[in-house]
Amino acid sequence: MAGLLQALYRRGRDKWLFQLRDSEPGTVTLTMRRVFIVPTRAGLAFAALLLVMLIGALNYNLGLGFALTFFVGACAVADMVLTARNLALLRLAPGRAQPVFAGEEARFELHLQNPTRRERYAVWLGFQADGEPRQVADVPAGAGGMVSLSAPARERGWLAAPRVRLVTRFPLGLFKAWSYWQPDARVLVYPAPEWPPAPLPSSGAASEDGHGTVGLDNFAGIRAYQAGDPLRHLAWRQIARHDPALGGQLVTKHFEGGAVAELALDFAALPAQMALEHKLSRMAGWVLEAEQRALPYRFRLARHDYGPALGDAHRAACLRALALFGREDAP
Repeated sequence: MAGLLQALYRRGRDKWLFQLRDSEPGTVTLTMRRVFIVPTRAGLAFAALLLVMLIGALNYNLGLGFALTFFVGACAVADMVLTARNLALLRLAPGRAQPVFAGEEARFELHLQNPTRRERYAVWLGFQADGEPRQVADVPAGAGGMVSLSAPARERGWLAAPRVRLVTRFPLGLFKAWSYWQPDARVLVYPAPEWPPAPLPSSGAASEDGHGTVGLDNFAGIRAYQAGDPLRHLAWRQIARHDPALGGQLVTKHFEGGAVAELALDFAALPAQMALEHKLSRMAGWVLEAEQRALPYRFRLARHDYGPALGDAHRAACLRALALFGREDAP
C-alpha cells in the first residue's frame, strides 16, 4: 500500500513539475516552457573553479584575474543558453509502427523536424522507463530526421508508445537540458504463435486434443515425429532400423499434394478445456502455417468469419482479430 501511494505521489509530482501530458496527437513543438535545464557534474565542478578564480582575484586584486573569471563565466552562461536552444522549437511527430508478435520488440518511429536555421547536435532520445536515452540524432537546419525506439511487447492487444525523454548536453556539457513527449502512437501485438505448430485441421474439424490433420494423398518423405502426428503414420521400418542419419528418433511419414478439403481454422472447434491464450496462440500458428504452405483457409472466431482466402490482407485480418479478441479497447 505504501509503495502504491509513493508511486502515485511521484507520478503526480512529475506531472505537475514537468508538465507531463497523457497523450499528444499530431505534431508537437517543444516550446521553451517545456525545456528544463540543470548543471551537470562537470558544470558544478566548473562553477567551483570559477569561485576559486574569483576569490583569488579578489585576494590579490588582479585585474587580469577578474577579466579571465568574468570571461569564463560568460562562456558558461552562453553554454546554458545554447544547450536549452538545442531542444527548443524542435517539432516531434510519431511515425508508422508495424505489428509484432507477443514476446518480440515493438519498434516506434519518431520523426524530428528542425524548422529553424540552427543545426541541432547530439539530441539523445529514449523511453523514460528505460533510464538514460540510448539513441542520438543530429537534425540539420530546415530538415528532419527519424529515430526508431523499441519497447518489449509482452502481451497481445494494443501497446501504446511509452513516454519519450529527450536530452542534450551540447555544446560544452556543463548543462543538461531535457524535455518529455508522449506520442500518440500504438502498435498492434499479435498472440505469440504456438511452437512447434500443431498440424493443420481439415474439413473444419479438430480432434479431441485440439490437433487436426491435413489432406493426405501423395507420400512426400520422412520427417521427425511431432506431437499430434497420427500414430498410423509412424515409419516403423525406419524406426526399427535405427537409421543413424535420423538419430534413432521417432519418424513419421509426410504426405502432401492432391485434393484437400477446405481448410477451416475454427476457434469454436478447439477443446473447451484449453486455456484462452493457448487457443489464440494455436490459431495464430495455424494462420502462419497455412500462409507458409499457400493453403487457402477459412477463419472463424466469434463474429469474425473470413475466407477462404490467402495473402497478406487475409493474414493481417485474421491476426488482428486474434490480437483484439476479448479486449475492451478494440476499435
